[in-house]
Amino acid sequence: MAAAAFEEIVEDFEFLEDWEDRYRHVIELGKAMEGLDAALQVPATKVDGCASQVWLHPSIEGGVFRFDGDSDAMIVRGLIAVLRALYNDLTLSEVGQVDAHAELGRLGLNEHLSAQRSNGVRAMIERIRSVAAAA
Repeated sequence: MAAAAFEEIVEDFEFLEDWEDRYRHVIELGKAMEGLDAALQVPATKVDGCASQVWLHPSIEGGVFRFDGDSDAMIVRGLIAVLRALYNDLTLSEVGQVDAHAELGRLGLNEHLSAQRSNGVRAMIERIRSVAAAA
């Protein structure tokens, strides 16, 4: 189960033949994403376990989950954009049903991220899931 925006990324990746092109596409997604207001880049929104600095700011309106985020690393901003496409606009119960590892595997991300980046992605996913579960 994935949001429609994530399916668009999957389709884009199908046209990109090598990992370097996909990597550049992830970076472009991050560049296109609106940054998180500096006032929201505080310890409460910071995600521990990431090699770079990462902030996620969730919001829930009418049972629908959304989050914004930012990072000091361009590839991580792109990964945040991918996770936003995966999770934004899902209901709280749908967020808990997403198999993020499998969905990201469809993009080939599991095989191509360094161990530190993979740990950071897991930390972001855990934060997203815990916020949705607590709501």
